Amino acid sequence: MSLIQELGAQLRATSDELPTGQVSVAMERLRSATELLMWVRETSVDPIGVPQLGNATEHAERAAAALRLAQDAIAAYLAAIGLSGDASAPPSGDWRAALERTGEQRPTQGAEAVAPERLGPWWQARVAQLTGEPPPDSDKAAGQGDGADTAELLRRVASGVRAGDRARVGRDLHSVNASIGLALSAVTPPVLHRLAGDLLGHEPRPEDVPRLRAAAAGRVRSMLPGTGPAVLETLIDRICRVPAQGADRPAAHPADNAVTASVLTGVLLARLGRDASSLDPAAPEPLRRPAEAAEPR
Repeated sequence: MSLIQELGAQLRATSDELPTGQVSVAMERLRSATELLMWVRETSVDPIGVPQLGNATEHAERAAAALRLAQDAIAAYLAAIGLSGDASAPPSGDWRAALERTGEQRPTQGAEAVAPERLGPWWQARVAQLTGEPPPDSDKAAGQGDGADTAELLRRVASGVRAGDRARVGRDLHSVNASIGLALSAVTPPVLHRLAGDLLGHEPRPEDVPRLRAAAAGRVRSMLPGTGPAVLETLIDRICRVPAQGADRPAAHPADNAVTASVLTGVLLARLGRDASSLDPAAPEPLRRPAEAAEPR
């Protein structure tokens, strides 16, 4: 290996090791927490941390942008020194970081054992309203599931969407506690961005909004008859990096964003012909479909 090739290999390794995925996930979790607190503020005059979370989110966004610029600069430098075959950036690994260790770790033995969270009626009522499926009768089935974390919940919901089984989707959403369900808002953005890119054949852009809407709107509406169109529009805008619409759209209930994002994940998987098991962070990197083969059906 020549000195130039060795330099290129070291630069590529440095680029691959930059924590873009972790920073992106942290940014989405901060954004999700901000949205939840803003919803709580509807009944409170206390800002309760929203400004601080807003500042933290802004810092995370700047960090993510700086990391992506660094990766682009490394790729450009590799191309400039004649290593163009190594210059292209690797597929985004943000979705893997989002799906790793998302569940809460609760002590289960000894004096420090914590009782599982019991769902409040707001979560039960909201899931039932969105899916049209009533909550289970038993407490064991309603919010006292088998310990699944948010990543596993996403896979289950996506699998139910792929099967076209709305009742199954409702049962899976009812079976977890509220914190696990709401965390879908933080887990899904990197996953959705990657799936949309694979469907489109390129990184999602603002002009791709109509194509994604056409590919997803009908199926999302059939699985979630109680969700409003503005929720899906907001999710698609975020996937395509469209600037925030501000006051043009009312703030959605946090559960609406979480549930709709998980269903949209299943819809995009179905469009790509992939199983929910491909959302395992240990799964092989899926191949990106050619753009001409990714037209919405």
